[in-house]
Formats: sequence, structure tokens, C-alpha cells
Amino acid sequence: MSVLVSGRDLAIERRLEPLSLDLRAGEVVGLIGPNGSGKTSLLSAFAGIPPATGEVTIADERPSGMHPDRRQAYLTYLPASRDVAWPLLARDFIDLALPPKTDWSAIADRFDLGPLLNRRMDHLSTGERTRVMIARALAPRPRLLLLDEPTANLDPYWQRLILQDLRRRARDERSAILLAIHDLRAAVEWSDRLILMSERQAIADGPADQLVRSGKMGQVFRLSVEELLRAPKPPADRQSLP
Repeated sequence: MSVLVSGRDLAIERRLEPLSLDLRAGEVVGLIGPNGSGKTSLLSAFAGIPPATGEVTIADERPSGMHPDRRQAYLTYLPASRDVAWPLLARDFIDLALPPKTDWSAIADRFDLGPLLNRRMDHLSTGERTRVMIARALAPRPRLLLLDEPTANLDPYWQRLILQDLRRRARDERSAILLAIHDLRAAVEWSDRLILMSERQAIADGPADQLVRSGKMGQVFRLSVEELLRAPKPPADRQSLP
């Protein structure tokens, strides 16, 4: 895979130590690490959100100086917060964030947004808002997609469908996807590459299976890899129920 995105000397004071990182076309990269390790800060630095410093180029262009409409074709960012205080209909929430005449009907069908489009965003459940917000992020078909916990608050069906969709889009559209994710089993399953964050810096970077074998995940999370990737069990008082 060829390098599509380059981040150089990305940093946020007291939140992210300076680092440089390349992302390749067609690649899904999972950011993993404990709370406060720097995952969200790294996404913010790639998105160019102040007070981040450093330089980002996408296909040899700098999105920081682009007109907002053109910039959306290069990168979009989904923050971890799903709060929306505005009394906007879901369809208007999507339309107002996109360049005029952007056709997002296919993604609306893919995420079954039809029943939601004429409802207010502040009246939707957190999971429903998540689907709308992910659709809005995907609609411009950006070269770089930055996602903070995209599957949080979703039921298992939508978690899997969205991760499948992200992987397909990376391959078909030759985009780069960088996502922060706490579900380590999903991260290993769906990421081509994992970046392990700790103490506000990247301490390991490589193919998911290689990182699992390295033992560094266990050191950072203070659990064995077997415990980290094991399917959750019901509480002891429920394990004997039929």
C-alpha cells in the first residue's frame, strides 16, 4: 500500500507527545490504549484542531489551508461525543454539514436512516444519533476518515455492519481510516494495523496479529492477552442459568 497521509511532529501540550505517523491508502488503523493514553488527542492532531501542532498532508496536500467544502473531500472527523443540543431534523443535520448537492441517499439506505430523517436529533437515542453522525462523516467520501469510538452505544448488529462498511470503503475507495476503539476484540478483527498508545505516546505500531503476539498489549492494559481478547462472561450467579 502507498502512503496517503503523513503526520509530522503532531503534538498537544500535556496531552500528546510529539510523534510522526504515516497512513496508507486502503488501510484501517486501530488506535488502542487505556483511558488518557492519547488516542483522542492523536485524532484531534490529525484533524488540525487547536491547540494541536504539527503538519498533516493528504495526497501531498495540506488540508489546513483548504476551503471547508474541499477539505471535507480530504478528511472528516467524528468526535466521541454524540450530544446534539440543536433541534434539527436528522436530514438537516446531515445536509448542513455537506457541500451543496452531495448525494448521501446510498449511505442513508445502508444505515437504515429512513425512519430517522424526519425526527429531531435531540429526540433520537444515542445509538440512532451515532448512525446519523457516521453517515454524515462518510457522505463526502473523504480520503482520510478520523473516528473516535464509532461503535460506542450501538447494538451488535450495527457495530458489525459499520466496521464491515469501513473496511470495504477503505479498500474500494483507497482511503485511510484511523479509529480509536476500546473493544480490543473488534480492533484485532477489523484493523489492518494497530497503534498502541500509552502515556501520551505511541509505543507500538504494526499488524494486529503481530502486536497481539508481542505481549505489549498485556503490559499496557495490565491483563493477559487471553483476558483482553476473551469473550465476556456473565456474572458468576448467572452462569448456571439455562
